[in-house]
Amino acid sequence: MLEIIALIFLTKKIGEIAQRKGLKPGTWKLYTVLCWFGAEILGGLIGVALLGSENIYLAIFIGLACAVASYFILKANLEKRPDVEDEIDRIGVNDLYPDREKS
Repeated sequence: MLEIIALIFLTKKIGEIAQRKGLKPGTWKLYTVLCWFGAEILGGLIGVALLGSENIYLAIFIGLACAVASYFILKANLEKRPDVEDEIDRIGVNDLYPDREKS
């Protein structure tokens, strides 16, 4: 249950970042959920393969660690993209008065 609450919070954060970057937030939220569950399953399988079935709790922990790592990798990928600027934000005071000397 806590994992689902954390995933809801993290997808909201990814959606905000995607919107700031000018990308579709829904697409990036879907990527977050798919990466989370895919990495968790893969990490759990790797944990079972390395530790055997007698250490199932440790394998689950490895799967959860892989899921959290996949979120941070996806977030870093999204953060590297440039922000969208509105043209009005790029206009300075000196641009409004062409007769003035630009400093």
